[in-house]
Amino acid sequence: MDLNDEDTLTIVSVKQDKKYRRMYHIYTGADEPLLSVHEDILVRYRLMKDRSLSKSEIDNIRKEDERYRAYALAIVYLGAKPRTRKEIERYLIRKEFEDENIQYALDRLENEHIVDDEQYARQFASGRLRNSLKGRRWIKQELQQRGISKEAAAEATDALDREVELLAAKKAAEKKWRSLKGELIDRKRKLMGYLLRRGFPGDIVKEAIKSIDLEPEEDTFEEVDGLLLDN
Repeated sequence: MDLNDEDTLTIVSVKQDKKYRRMYHIYTGADEPLLSVHEDILVRYRLMKDRSLSKSEIDNIRKEDERYRAYALAIVYLGAKPRTRKEIERYLIRKEFEDENIQYALDRLENEHIVDDEQYARQFASGRLRNSLKGRRWIKQELQQRGISKEAAAEATDALDREVELLAAKKAAEKKWRSLKGELIDRKRKLMGYLLRRGFPGDIVKEAIKSIDLEPEEDTFEEVDGLLLDN
C-alpha cells in the first residue's frame, strides 16, 4: 500500500497466526494484513485496535520486526546446543534473512554474551578431547570448520591438558591395536599413522605406542621410533 508521509492508517483488527502462535497480523481494513509481526514487537509498539500509524511508523515497525525475527529465530536455534557466530549466520542465511538483519542479530547476541566464540572454542575443545579420542590438531580443524578464527582455535587447543590428551591417545591406541594385523613392526607403523591422522602430536603418539601391552621379546619399538617425525 502506497502512503504519503502525512497519511495515517488505523488498525481495525489484530489476529494471531494460527500456525505460529507468537506471530500477529495487523489489519487496517484491507483483506491482506498491513503488517505481520512478532508478539514482542506487537507489545513494544502497542499495536492494538484503533491505533493510528503513520508511514514512517509503519516503515520503522516493519524494519524492527525483520531484525527482531532474525534475533528470535537465532535464540531458538541456540536452544538445541551452543553455536558459533558463523554457524548462526549460515543458519539465518538459509532462512533467507537479509544480511543487515543477520548482522544485527549476531551483534546483539554477542553484546548480550549469548554467543561467545572464544568460550565456545574452549568448551568444545575440552569436551571433544575427553569424548572423541582425537588430538588437538584434529580438534583445531573442527573448530575452524565451525567458523572459529585460527587464533581462537589455536588458543583453545594450546590450553588443553597434555595428560588428558595422552590418556585419550592411549585409549585410541589400545582400541585400534586389537584390530591391526600383520607383523609387529607393521602393526606399529599402522598404529602410528592412525594416531597421527587423529590429530595427536608426535610426542603424544610415541608415548601412546610405548604403552601398548607387548610380550617383552616382541617389543621392537626402537625400529619404528626413527620414522616418527615431529609434525
